[in-house]
Amino acid sequence: MPTTFHEIPRKRPTTPLLDRANTPDGLRRLGEAELETLADELRLELLYTVGQTGGHFGAGLGVIELTIALHYVFDTPDDRLLWDVGHQAYPHKILTGRRERMASLRQKDGIAAFPRRSESEYDTFGVGHSSTSISAALGMAIAARLQDSDRKAIAVIGDGALTAGMAFEALNHAPEVNANMLVILNDNDMSISRNVGGLSNYLAKILSSRTYASMREGSKKVLSRLPGAWEIARRTEEYAKGMLVPGTLFEELGWNYIGPIDGHDLPTLIATLRNMRDLKGPQFLHIVTKKGKGFAPAEVDPIGYHAITKLEPLDAPAAAPKATSGPKYSAVFGEWLCDMAAADARLVGITPAMKEGSDLVAFSERFPERYFDVAIAEQHAVTFAAGMACEGAKPVVAIYSTFLQRGYDQLVHDVAVQNLDVLFAIDRAGLVGEDGPTHAGSYDLSYLRCIPGMLIMTPSDENELRKMLTTGHLYNGPAAVRYPRGSGPNAVIEKDLEAIEIGKGIVRRQGSKVAMLVFGVQLSEALKVAEKLDATVVDMRFVKPLDEALVHEIAASHELLVTIEENAIMGGAGGAVSEFLARENILKSMLHLGLPDIYVEHAKPAQMLAECGLDEAGIEASVRQRLALLAQ
Repeated sequence: MPTTFHEIPRKRPTTPLLDRANTPDGLRRLGEAELETLADELRLELLYTVGQTGGHFGAGLGVIELTIALHYVFDTPDDRLLWDVGHQAYPHKILTGRRERMASLRQKDGIAAFPRRSESEYDTFGVGHSSTSISAALGMAIAARLQDSDRKAIAVIGDGALTAGMAFEALNHAPEVNANMLVILNDNDMSISRNVGGLSNYLAKILSSRTYASMREGSKKVLSRLPGAWEIARRTEEYAKGMLVPGTLFEELGWNYIGPIDGHDLPTLIATLRNMRDLKGPQFLHIVTKKGKGFAPAEVDPIGYHAITKLEPLDAPAAAPKATSGPKYSAVFGEWLCDMAAADARLVGITPAMKEGSDLVAFSERFPERYFDVAIAEQHAVTFAAGMACEGAKPVVAIYSTFLQRGYDQLVHDVAVQNLDVLFAIDRAGLVGEDGPTHAGSYDLSYLRCIPGMLIMTPSDENELRKMLTTGHLYNGPAAVRYPRGSGPNAVIEKDLEAIEIGKGIVRRQGSKVAMLVFGVQLSEALKVAEKLDATVVDMRFVKPLDEALVHEIAASHELLVTIEENAIMGGAGGAVSEFLARENILKSMLHLGLPDIYVEHAKPAQMLAECGLDEAGIEASVRQRLALLAQ
């Protein structure tokens, strides 16, 4: 069984077996008796690596044995291995030729935080959002059949990701087309740990064996000729398995269910996977693991050790004091939610499995009967909110921008078309840093702006966020407030719960010639640039409805209008300004600054903003360049 470690190593550990198993080919040349030692070495290597770079942590520790077993038994990369979400894929990256590049993990121009097809042939499907693995593996399995190939498709999905509707849609479809594929449920909630042990592991070996499968198919052929006999036998088998294993649901869907087994027992894992490798039809293996396994602090606090920050070297000089910054935007939201809930009994809070990330912990403790975590089910979260709004509640859906994309149809059809009072508190809007393009909130202004009746607000600081949340809560219809990851500029936060006038921007600095119309948190950078250029700066506040009167006034008194937003330029807030001016037949020189038409790769947030020209230097350079063109 795994060795338990208590500290993250500061120096690279000695790993003689891992040195030989840098690729799956090297791994498969090891003897089975060596694999448990390899697991200890891989666990140490993961501890060291993530300590150097920071990143997702607990999930990878929990699948060390599974990762080794999968690459040992299956012929990867020819056999397709898919990791759902990808939080747990660091051990996979280490074993597939990227060990020496792990020091660049999540850094600019380094390897990605999640599996990516362009990075390695072993990354057979790019991920970042959850619950896609079964659908993708099913597609690969059917493609293999059409190509007359015997390559395997294996999807590894966690118990959290399995809560999403998309996973169940795929589970329902695979038996219909009799796909030859394997789904491995990595259950690290330990909710059924009592079923894990010697008897369960022994049963899994028997039920997954070729002998059992052959006997089952042979009996089916014989008994099917006798009226009613096969149905009696089938039910007897089902009842017998149902008394010992919790797989009735999957069996009823048409899957051959095996498990649960101990996901840290390498010999049992390897034996079971070998047995299941060549079984035909949809196969389902249920393993139980412990998140953070082998690292004592992470076993005690799996949520706290879901991810860690980079460890500074022991001999590093003392860090310079950080510049004063305000509270995190998510914390401002969390405090507002509690305050508004105390003032309005109709308010309910909804999150799709992001209680900690969206800062709903205090709300869940103070108002447990009004707090709803619907698991990883964004579509359901939105329609659930719509149903509550129909009955007079005032739902607040706390959701990351990138995840709201998954509930777009529900937002349009179930909320907006019916003009229901649902407030979307859209966290992680804009660029989010090291997690890269799968987690960036690049498109919410674009995909929301086209929806009739939507109120869309972009706060420039913490106080504006609080006021806009109140405004959205009191608005009669669907409303959205989008705010970024991290901290604000430390604005003074007024504790009242007063709304602001809808559709009204504010001139923050009066200048001449150039006017910068800012939608969101780039206001502070724009004000710095404005001091150098004597430019006007407008905090637009509202993307929809746009302050058309103010835009008209500014256009009449300035030569160049510059729109600034941390959203895709295409379809974004700047487009709303241009559309209004075109509609009014106002010809004006325009410069739109925002996210370019590319996927901005992972890096530090400041590096990403600089790459997109949205930091102070980039804004200044772009404006000066446009002024030079106008002067020609």
